[in-house]
Amino acid sequence: MAHRLRTVLSKGQGSAGAVAAAASAATAAASVTFLSDDVVHPPAHPWSHTGPFSSYDCGALRRGFQVYRQVCATCHSIKQIHYRELVGVTHTTEELVEMASEVDFVDGPNDEGEMFERPGKLTDRLPSPYANEEAGRAANGGALPPDLSLMVKARHSGQDYLFSLLTGYCDAPAGKPMMPGLYYNPYFPGGAIAMPPPLNDGGVEYEDGTPATISQQAKDVVEFLNWCAEPEADDRKKDAAKYMAVLAFTAIVAGYYKRFKWSTYKTRAISYIKN
Repeated sequence: MAHRLRTVLSKGQGSAGAVAAAASAATAAASVTFLSDDVVHPPAHPWSHTGPFSSYDCGALRRGFQVYRQVCATCHSIKQIHYRELVGVTHTTEELVEMASEVDFVDGPNDEGEMFERPGKLTDRLPSPYANEEAGRAANGGALPPDLSLMVKARHSGQDYLFSLLTGYCDAPAGKPMMPGLYYNPYFPGGAIAMPPPLNDGGVEYEDGTPATISQQAKDVVEFLNWCAEPEADDRKKDAAKYMAVLAFTAIVAGYYKRFKWSTYKTRAISYIKN
């Protein structure tokens, strides 16, 4: 795993390569874990989009959406995101219209009171792999794969945890028995997780030619999931910059007005004459 983190995005382009290099450096200073803990705490990675004046990398979001569609979507859903919300973020309107039309959605009732299937459209939510929770549990040995819409917010150290979880699969240490159907991951509470390692080197073929290493795929899909949890983050930062500029201007004007109004009182001299 350490080798993967050292080489994450080393051959990538732009900010993706910078984040990868910084992530490998952060790994050297791993977080403290006590013997009494049943889980390894994920190290903090310097994500490029978390700064007050930084934004999401649309290239990474597009790659992350590709990883989700080709890997994660076989078991997990993102019910809170519609195709229309991805316009201008990961794909163009035409690309998303074509992408949505490839999926059939149940709609209705029609004039005869019956449900029917129709091609998807931009107003539809991203499709779920299962028709209902019971089908999801039946297909996964009784465990329901969680929805990923707010997964970054639902886990402590959200992005760092998800990245470490996706890249942290390894052989169980000596003395750690593993039940059939479980996989060892030190970042998962208890160390035993039912989800098999989802990512493999070259598991997807990126359109922009970025090497699809495990760490690269994990970084991209985690950034996409962060966007799913906070799609308004960039607009919120823009609004905050405007508000701060207005507050600064207001403070300057108020300070000048205060000095102007009180200048006559602060500069006057009061003399007392004894009769």
